[in-house]
Amino acid sequence: MKFNTIILLGALFLLTTLSYGQIKLPRLISDGAILQRDTDLKIWGWASPKEKITFTFKGKNYKTKADKKGYWGFNLPPQKASGPFKMTFKGKNKISVNDILFGDVWLCSGQSNMVHQLDIHDVIYADEIKTANYSEIRHFKIPNTTNVYGPQEQLEGGIWQKAIGEEVRPFSAVAYFFAKKIYEKYHVPIGLVNASVGGSRIEAWIPEEGFKAYPNVQKIIEENRDPDFLKTLDELNKKQPASTSQPSDNGLIGEKKWYDPTFVPKNWRRINIPGYWEDQGIRDLNGIVWYRREFTIPDAMVGKEAKVYLGRIVDADEFYINGEKVGNKTYQYPQRRYKVSANILKKGKNVFVVRVTNYGGKGGFVPDKPYYLFTEKDTIDLKGYWSYKVGQVFNPKKRNSISEKEDQPRIRRMNYRGEPSILYNAMVAPFTNYSFKGVLWYQGESNTGNPKEYAGYMHTLADSWRTVFKSPNIPFIYAQLTNFMDVSYLPTESNWAELRDAQLKSLSIANSAMVVNIDLGEWNDIHPDDKKSVGERMALAGLKLAYNEDLVYSGPIYKSHKVEGNKITISFNHIGSGLMSKDGESISEFAIAGDDKEFVWAQAKIEGDKLIVWSDEVLNPKYIRYAWANNPYNPNFYNKEGLPASPFEIKL
Repeated sequence: MKFNTIILLGALFLLTTLSYGQIKLPRLISDGAILQRDTDLKIWGWASPKEKITFTFKGKNYKTKADKKGYWGFNLPPQKASGPFKMTFKGKNKISVNDILFGDVWLCSGQSNMVHQLDIHDVIYADEIKTANYSEIRHFKIPNTTNVYGPQEQLEGGIWQKAIGEEVRPFSAVAYFFAKKIYEKYHVPIGLVNASVGGSRIEAWIPEEGFKAYPNVQKIIEENRDPDFLKTLDELNKKQPASTSQPSDNGLIGEKKWYDPTFVPKNWRRINIPGYWEDQGIRDLNGIVWYRREFTIPDAMVGKEAKVYLGRIVDADEFYINGEKVGNKTYQYPQRRYKVSANILKKGKNVFVVRVTNYGGKGGFVPDKPYYLFTEKDTIDLKGYWSYKVGQVFNPKKRNSISEKEDQPRIRRMNYRGEPSILYNAMVAPFTNYSFKGVLWYQGESNTGNPKEYAGYMHTLADSWRTVFKSPNIPFIYAQLTNFMDVSYLPTESNWAELRDAQLKSLSIANSAMVVNIDLGEWNDIHPDDKKSVGERMALAGLKLAYNEDLVYSGPIYKSHKVEGNKITISFNHIGSGLMSKDGESISEFAIAGDDKEFVWAQAKIEGDKLIVWSDEVLNPKYIRYAWANNPYNPNFYNKEGLPASPFEIKL
């Protein structure tokens, strides 16, 4: 989004929010809403200045008058879990809100792993979608919007949806499984308000008031709300070339495009799918690579609708069958699942072509993912050898000569998912009058580049949200990052491990709980399929913090240690009914170092409710780590309730 567009939208928004001519309600107070039970509620909206408003609920009238800016509000006394009800609002116009329930409402926020809908994971959760029949579990997805100027009054859209059949597809998968677990225990309506954005940084969700201790961040906020500064920054960035001029894609400029089934390929080479081209002889290439292969389609599949699974592709792709474009994605993370119309597949040979664009790192088809074409009864495996040819090579990027000068600072670029307060202003601030049972937070991947600051930001986020929602002790439940990327077989340094450690340290936030997910990730996917386990583990924490159930809701968390010679005896919180190795093998993934911080693998054994760790190679241990890697090989230390221990690092 361009800067001048944001400036214009901001100006228009200020005009619309300050010029109400009739009663308007916040988006969340709409048909199908779930309101928080057992607490005083604020019902609010806007009208003409000084306009008289009558609010009717359960046969009782409440009267008030809008202030000089058009704002009005009612205080509704606590309501038990119940419904459905109708609310009416009457002034110069009349609004009715129907099918309102009172239950427990949870604010769900973070980045893409909170965003990810059941629809994206509909293969593994096909039965969940088919059998969903929970009219009292409802989900409201806040539209993705930004605002650099300050808090908005109104959301830009959104509706309440019920967890019934196909309507459950847009639900956050993590939030849905959390809600389902809670609902099946208490049968109380559960509302899920989902304010999450893929790729977002934690700073974007913190209100400006939370950054009082961060003068550098405050400076950025002030700059971002200055239209002249943004215009200047935009102009400087336009002058800064992202890369040298790029040649055209040869696959698109010839007389026949390379996806044309009548195109005759010459000098194409063999390559395997799945796999990265960097691992198959195409070194140091950022650019466009075309893949081509002919498949013989059996008669039973001809004229039938079909689906194609192309795993994941780094980075962007366009997929063609017989010259017809079947689908495309513009970045690497979505799973490629494309529908094939009934008129595309023909009898005999069919030409499949994939145009892959890679901007950095390894390009190609991610291993250990599904690659096949299928109809209801037939399947064709797409793995194996294809032909390829490079259509375009991207020239290396060059730094702007202006920013290379010692007396010139590097030009910063706006990150619309990471600028301080930019998402809070647009996606949370408009409903701070709404009441919630608790907060579910799943975020951190976008902050792994600088993990040392994360624990401070977590405290700032929790404190500031509790302040703006006027709920100083609201439960704050968050997910620790899963395992991801290549497996580590030797002790290693890791930004992901440091971020997890920052999340562990954030347990000092009052009335908080962390869900450990070190066993739920996938080495080749930052968005693992297993959202159910994350949601259900969050539900365990919710049952403890929000519903005061007496249960074990966490795996072992480091508590204290004692050093005797070269052996360290470690005590843990949340041991439940005992400690165990999940696979029955020796406890693994512990590493020890001396003053030199050269870590070596250590031995570990359970003795009662403690763990003894040592290495004969380190006689004077000074540091100890557990599961300290992007993707530790076998973190098998659990409690007997089946919950994994959190990774940690301790200076002895």
